[in-house]
Amino acid sequence: MDIEVTFPGGKQVDAKFGSFVVHTDQPVELGGAGAQPGPYEYFLAALASCAGIYALGFCQARGLPTEGLGLKQHHEYDAKSGRVTAVRYELQLPAGFPETHRAAIVRAVENCKVKKSLLEPPTFETVVR
Repeated sequence: MDIEVTFPGGKQVDAKFGSFVVHTDQPVELGGAGAQPGPYEYFLAALASCAGIYALGFCQARGLPTEGLGLKQHHEYDAKSGRVTAVRYELQLPAGFPETHRAAIVRAVENCKVKKSLLEPPTFETVVR
């Protein structure tokens, strides 16, 4: 899948893939209008939603309840660069969730493909045409 990037104006950048378009903007303090999340916020949201889909999929595959299932992602930041230095997931399990499945759902969340891409990063190359 290729992603095509376009620049609709100001500090906005759109990323189109398939039939979807992800709209981004920079916050006001960085010269944007703050009309959309920034790329870095989408990156963090990708981590959280990936962990969430693994938790949800774990429950659904086993016929376990999902009512009350939740996940919060907490971040620690480097003061100088503003980059995230640590990510912690807080998993809220549904009432009555079997104790015997607790360790397994944690392992499932830790299998998130986005997280694994950070642990074993791809190579990057920029070319000009």
